[in-house]
Amino acid sequence: MSDDPHIPDERPRAAPSPWRATVLSLYPDAFPGALGASIIGAAEKNGLWMLDTVDIRDFATNRHRTVDGTPAGGGAGLVLKPDISASAIDSVAGPDGTFGGRPLIYMTPRGKPLTQDRVKALAAGPGLVCFCGRFEGLDERVIEARQMEEVSIGDFVLAGGEVAAQAMIEACVRLLPGVLGNSDSATEESFETGLLEYPLYTRPREWEGRDIPAILSSGDHGAVARWRLERSKEITKARRPDLWDAYQKRKSET
Repeated sequence: MSDDPHIPDERPRAAPSPWRATVLSLYPDAFPGALGASIIGAAEKNGLWMLDTVDIRDFATNRHRTVDGTPAGGGAGLVLKPDISASAIDSVAGPDGTFGGRPLIYMTPRGKPLTQDRVKALAAGPGLVCFCGRFEGLDERVIEARQMEEVSIGDFVLAGGEVAAQAMIEACVRLLPGVLGNSDSATEESFETGLLEYPLYTRPREWEGRDIPAILSSGDHGAVARWRLERSKEITKARRPDLWDAYQKRKSET
């Protein structure tokens, strides 16, 4: 080994850390759940990503392990207490109070909708820390003090953030290098081009009187590509006019 810049440094380099998801939940036994199945579970076993959980209730301070309180100002339901929630979050942080470049995400219906672009950005980073809410939600002061990113997976309400967290993590993990068997699978699907995916078919050629479109068996790859694009446009225009308008706007700007 030498400090001479003209001589290659042959010292062994540490392997990059795998993408890591840390989940804070009142129900850590809900994990890995669906994340332990199929290619996502296999990828974890193969060391392509890591999952660890933190039980928020472990940070309760009384013998009843109470983690919630009634809403200030009155109202139904319960709210996750700020001191306990913050202690759970801080237990994951490093000495500098950060998460090693990983964003701290709070799953909530009022959050910003999760998009494929945001998923790709998360997958390109070192991972994420996800706080799963319960009851009526989390004390607002924690969200502000810990600068949490609020994320929603849709305009509906779940009993807690665990299912939403699993959906977000799976969307990220499947984009990691080596997870999908065919890298084209991640580029030929809904949202990658701003359009919804085209219809898919496989053998048998005829089923219950319905045939696979002849163009797909023509061997003309250009014609197949054009057919798929037109079907994607038709489906997007009919089902997601918001995506269609955005697609049209992008096309007009290029």
